[in-house]
Amino acid sequence: MLTLDGSQGEGGGQILRTSLALSMCTGMPFRIERIRASRKRPGLMRQHLAAVVASAEVSSARVTGAQIGSQTLTFAPDRVRGGEYRFSTGSAGSCTLVLQTILPALLHAPTASTVTLQGGTHNPMAPPYPFLERAFAPVLRRMGANITLKLNRHGFYPAGGGELVAVVEPVGTLGVIELSERGERVNAYAESLIAALPENIAKRELAAIAKALGWNESQLLERNLPRNEGPGNSLHVTLVHRNVTEVFSAFGEIGVTSEAVAKQVIDEVRRYLASDAAVGGHLADQLLVPMALAGGGTFTTSEVTPHTRTNAEVIGRFLPVETDIAASGGNAYTVTMRARQPR
Repeated sequence: MLTLDGSQGEGGGQILRTSLALSMCTGMPFRIERIRASRKRPGLMRQHLAAVVASAEVSSARVTGAQIGSQTLTFAPDRVRGGEYRFSTGSAGSCTLVLQTILPALLHAPTASTVTLQGGTHNPMAPPYPFLERAFAPVLRRMGANITLKLNRHGFYPAGGGELVAVVEPVGTLGVIELSERGERVNAYAESLIAALPENIAKRELAAIAKALGWNESQLLERNLPRNEGPGNSLHVTLVHRNVTEVFSAFGEIGVTSEAVAKQVIDEVRRYLASDAAVGGHLADQLLVPMALAGGGTFTTSEVTPHTRTNAEVIGRFLPVETDIAASGGNAYTVTMRARQPR
């Protein structure tokens, strides 16, 4: 049984989620200790437990330590099964993170799956639904995956209550991806989502985007959601290039001005556009697991986060691949994954 230290690298929930995903795909059992040790509240939170429960059901796994606050977990998967699944984080915890945990296994299941997930769909510190739909899923489709996503209801922190559905067809083997250039820009737009909050919040966020990025009114979209899906506010900038789409997001919070929310997104967009890289830091992190399952690949990124480095280390414990990260000019880094050379 593989033993992992949950405090390594950035020491967060990504280590657990990547371990669960690759354990299901490889059949390799693991034990993880010191889960989320570097966090203010260490151990399993509700959304992490939801990922464990979902993974256990999908793979008929034997699990110990699956309770709130647990800092040690063992996970021994059996065969992955397709089918109809329904999971809930039981809170506003991110259901997109739960989906990303089980998605690699379901892509390699013997039959198709339909997964309904309830919880947070638009969360800070997690990929929101627009990122999943516009940035992450299209790259997986280029690798041969057949995934359909549908958002039934928005779920904002702290209320939650969102719902998304994913239909996943088995792919067998993912294709190797090479994503070195983003290509020319095809489209760019910003949208502010508002539910049960004053409309002026969205107008001020979008005005700040227009001023900073020089965009016109046709690129500024105000989305007024049903009141019963709030309260909540999120701001998303989508950049569509020929080879890749990127989504940058920020979320309204009590005591934070609309202009400050917009500035978070503007700063991320500017860093990305100042680089020649194909993908941003968040998408770079998400691409490593499917790349590893494909046996390798390469992409350029504007940022290498602690999440990305930690993810690469965990992947190397489960699969015979190695990841090279090197500065490549143009304010970019090249990430290359290949079969590990025998020593």
